[in-house]
Amino acid sequence: MAKSSVIVLASALCFLSFLGSTCAKDRFFVEGVVYCDTCRVQFLTKMSEFLEGAAVRVMCSQVDNAKNVTFNKETTTNAIGAYKMEVDGDHEEDTCEVILVKSPRADCNEVDKEAHLQQAARISITKNNGIVSNIRQANPLGFLKKDRLPGCVELFKELGINEDGTPIPSV
Repeated sequence: MAKSSVIVLASALCFLSFLGSTCAKDRFFVEGVVYCDTCRVQFLTKMSEFLEGAAVRVMCSQVDNAKNVTFNKETTTNAIGAYKMEVDGDHEEDTCEVILVKSPRADCNEVDKEAHLQQAARISITKNNGIVSNIRQANPLGFLKKDRLPGCVELFKELGINEDGTPIPSV
């Protein structure tokens, strides 16, 4: 009798763990950071400032019909400019992006509107992409500061670039 109870209990635990693992496969976490681009160069530098309270949105839509949104959720960044958002479901057939929504700072709230500089980070939210973890890291996203900080000119020299981001010609 005791032996059959152990077998039933073990079977039940195996079944419950199987259910838990299949449910967890369709739950993902998108993580990233939002910063103030104090030098207006479109990438993180040592002068960038991480933004607390910035709003970002994760949005997924069908590849062949961008108007058909399959997931849409907003969150805000914490004290160090980081966010983490839970995304339910596998979005293998969708295009998913993290998009800047709103900056907490009036002096750093511009989003570049040029198509090739669009402030969105594309992410793959599916278990069928070779990524074992259910955590997806989005590229850092930055709002542009209205006016560059004075130290940016020196930073550009250190990086070997001109103010427009082009390389300084070597002599």
